[in-house]
Amino acid sequence: MPEVIMNGPEGRLEGRYHHSKQPNAPIALLLHPHPQHGGTMNNKVVYTLYHAFVRRGYSALRFNFRGVGRSQGVFDRGEGELSDAASALDWLQTYNPNASACWIGGFSFGAWIGMQLLMRRPEIDGFISIAPPANQCDFTFLAPCPASGLIVQGDQDQLVPLEPVQKLITKLMHQRDIKIEYKIIPGADHFFQGKLVELNEAIEGYINEKPRVTKAASR
Repeated sequence: MPEVIMNGPEGRLEGRYHHSKQPNAPIALLLHPHPQHGGTMNNKVVYTLYHAFVRRGYSALRFNFRGVGRSQGVFDRGEGELSDAASALDWLQTYNPNASACWIGGFSFGAWIGMQLLMRRPEIDGFISIAPPANQCDFTFLAPCPASGLIVQGDQDQLVPLEPVQKLITKLMHQRDIKIEYKIIPGADHFFQGKLVELNEAIEGYINEKPRVTKAASR
């Protein structure tokens, strides 16, 4: 996992990158939880997500948003962090110009940023959102959601209740040509303490079944 330093909107962005040995390997960008609540690219959920893609043969990148670790800048309520994610995706694509597919993944705050990036970058083929904070953040921008994906949540999540996430999924599933798979992990809290093995199984199972996911027909 070599360390990489990328140019971001507010200076350098610190990341960890794995380059696949497979020719034209797909790429995945993974985003961490809220910077003001201890979120970093080394969060155990993000680490699990990252390595699930690496084991599947992806070139994968995780990085620290502005103001976290060695990344420069200060927290910007999501707007700047979305710009950071776009810059990181640019970097990833520069080093993988012939990637066969492009995925975005995120945990909590990172899931919210990832879904926004999905709306802005038509080259993203699919997503994995873990515990998206549907009770705290506005997801109405997903109108329509441009790609299929997986949403994972624990049934003991103390920060994001099941109901608002289920309402979000119901809304997304009514969109034509979009399939949202929803995996609830029994006994898992928001941070999946003691349930990382089950989380990894859910992620890898989805990736293995769907090496390329279906984009909306409008795209």
